[in-house]
Amino acid sequence: MGYAMFKFLFGKKGSKAVVETQRETVVRTVDELNAILALMADKPKIGIDLNTGLLTVDLPEQMPDEALALPAPEPETAVEEKTVEDKVEEAKDEAKEAVEEAVDEAVEKIADAKSAA
Repeated sequence: MGYAMFKFLFGKKGSKAVVETQRETVVRTVDELNAILALMADKPKIGIDLNTGLLTVDLPEQMPDEALALPAPEPETAVEEKTVEDKVEEAKDEAKEAVEEAVDEAVEKIADAKSAA
């Protein structure tokens, strides 16, 4: 009875893995690549480096299926972020202007008070 429970452990092993030749691998891979490229509206540029024999594929920045799944990329803007030092300098300049205005007003009031007396 216990043997029947674990029969799958002691039964036949799975068949051996089929070893694919290099030719079969290349043919299969090219067929898969062609099938994918056939479905694409905008065909990418495909090149061959003659020195190395390697393929290059220039894909668009965003693939059609990525456009459906992801939000559109935000365009880069040339907005300069102010550093803390820049903000401190602005605050100092504003404070200096405010003090100068207050001093000018005080001088005018003193001059008005002397002329009235």
